[in-house]
Amino acid sequence: MLVVDRKAGRFEHRLFSDFESFLSAGDLVVLNDTRVIPARVFSDDGRLELLLLEPLGPVSWRCLVKPGRKLREGGVIVAGGITGVVREGYTDGDRRLEFDAPLDLGRIGNLPLPPYFARAAEALDETRYQTVYARAEGSVAAPTAGLHFTESLMARLPHAFLTLHVGAGTFRPVQTEVLEEHPMHSERFDLPQSTVAAVSAAKRVVAVGTTTVRVLESCALAGGGLRSGPGRTNLFIRPPYDFQVVEALLTNFHLPKSTLLMLVSALAGRELVLEAYAEAVRERYRFYSYGDCMLIV
Repeated sequence: MLVVDRKAGRFEHRLFSDFESFLSAGDLVVLNDTRVIPARVFSDDGRLELLLLEPLGPVSWRCLVKPGRKLREGGVIVAGGITGVVREGYTDGDRRLEFDAPLDLGRIGNLPLPPYFARAAEALDETRYQTVYARAEGSVAAPTAGLHFTESLMARLPHAFLTLHVGAGTFRPVQTEVLEEHPMHSERFDLPQSTVAAVSAAKRVVAVGTTTVRVLESCALAGGGLRSGPGRTNLFIRPPYDFQVVEALLTNFHLPKSTLLMLVSALAGRELVLEAYAEAVRERYRFYSYGDCMLIV
C-alpha cells in the first residue's frame, strides 16, 4: 500500500495490513457493497457475445454487443435457448434487447473480467473478483479497492455501506480533447439513510474506491449534509473539484486516461498523483484490478 500524504506531499510504503493504523477516533470507512453478476453471455452458435449492462425489465436488458455490426435493430440472438431481439440502439453503441423469457445467468452467464485481463474467468475468480461484503447484485465490474478487505478486518472497522452498480463505462478512456466534452457514463446507486446518519456523525469520511466517492459527492446537498435514497449519477470528478464529503480515499492504481485517475488527481493534485504513480512503478507495485492499493490521506 502506497500512502500519499497530500498535505505534506510525501509517500510512505506500507502493507495493507497497516490500513487500520491510519484511522483515528471518529473516522468512518464507507464501502460499496455491490456484487458482480455473471453478465457475460455467448450466443448458442458462438458468434456473438453480450455484456448485460443493466436490466430494463423482467426480460429486457441494456447490452453491449460484440461484434456490434452483426446485431443491429431487429437482429436476433439465441442464448441458452432463449431468443432475444434488438429493440433499440443507443448513441453510445449499446442496445436494448428483449428476450422471450428471463435469462438464467446462473447457467449461461460468465463473470465479466476487465478487458485488459485478456482471458476468460477461472474458478478462482468467482470468489476473488467479489468483495467479502458484496451483497447487492448488479455490477459488471468489481469495486476493486474493496478486494483487499477481509471479514476479520471489517469486524474491527467503523464502517457503513452504499451501493453503486459499476458499469462498463468505468473502463472507457477519455478520448475528447476537452475534458468537459467527455460523455460520462451513468450508473445506478442507492445511499441508505443509515449511512447518511453515520456520515453525518463522522469526523472524517474515508471512502473505499472511486465508486464510493462518486455516490457520496453526488448526494451532497448545497447547504451541507447528504440526501439518501436511490438514484443515478454521471458525476465526472476531475481537477479542480471541491470535495464536500470525502476526506481520504483508498483506491487501486488505474489505467491511463481513465476518469478514475482524474478523480484521484482531483483529490490529491495532478502533480502529486503523477509522482506517486512514478514511485509505484519504480517500486514494482501491481496495477489495476488485482493490484496493490494507494491510500490518500
